[in-house]
Amino acid sequence: MAIDKDCIFCKIVRGEIPSFKVLEDDRTFAFMDINPINPGHALIVPKHHAPNIFETPDDWLAVSMVTARRVARGVEAALKPHGMNIVQANGPGAAQSVFHLHIHVVPRAKDDGIKMNWGIRPGKMDEIKAIAEKIKAALPA
Repeated sequence: MAIDKDCIFCKIVRGEIPSFKVLEDDRTFAFMDINPINPGHALIVPKHHAPNIFETPDDWLAVSMVTARRVARGVEAALKPHGMNIVQANGPGAAQSVFHLHIHVVPRAKDDGIKMNWGIRPGKMDEIKAIAEKIKAALPA
């Protein structure tokens, strides 16, 4: 299990920084976001430090998603939101601010004004096809 002594999420997992813990097991830790988008906004982190989805081993990613679903079910039962976003960002261009893999569980209220959703804009089929082929060719074995 990799740990980063300077990572804020690793410090939260180790109990060096206080948090509002929601759930903990041997491989994951879930806690409330102290800068919530909406009430009930929770974060799930693996107890293995990796900066993003690309560097997280498959088994740690899998258990993190299972924990995210469990927390989302708890948020659903406790708060009865109008909807919910499960968000995982990678890199500065995606607004990732802590470079330890984490999954956001974000309850949504009707017309809450949060700008995570995008409108439907039909794409150009030839461009979509060309990009699909490029991605398929770049997939790791």
